Amino acid sequence: MAVNLYDSAYALETAIRQSEEYTQLKQAYSEVDADPASKQMFDGFRQIQMNLQQKQMMGQDISEQEIQQAQSTVALVQQNPKIAYLMQAEQRMSMIIGELNKVIMKPLEDLYGQM
Repeated sequence: MAVNLYDSAYALETAIRQSEEYTQLKQAYSEVDADPASKQMFDGFRQIQMNLQQKQMMGQDISEQEIQQAQSTVALVQQNPKIAYLMQAEQRMSMIIGELNKVIMKPLEDLYGQM
C-alpha cells in the first residue's frame, strides 16, 4: 500500500494546530498583539532578530554595537511579562518542531548512515 506523504504532512499540520503548545503560543501572541506598547516592542525586537539573521546568512560580520543592541533589546523585552511568556511559548514550539524534524529526517539518516 502506497503512502501519500502529503496527506501525512497535512495530518501533522492539523495535529500541530490542535496541540496545547500551539494553542498557548497563539494565545500569547494574541495578548501581545492586543497591547500596542507590547506589540511595538516585540515588533522592534523581531526586526533586530531578522536583520542579524539576514547578515549571518549573507556571511556579513555582525558588529559589537549590533550585538550589544540586540542584547539590551532582549533584556528589555524580557521585562515585559506578555512578551516573556510569548518568547517561552515560541521556545517550546521551536523545540517540538526540532524534535519532529529529527523524526522526519530519520529515514535519510538511517539510509546515509549505512554507507
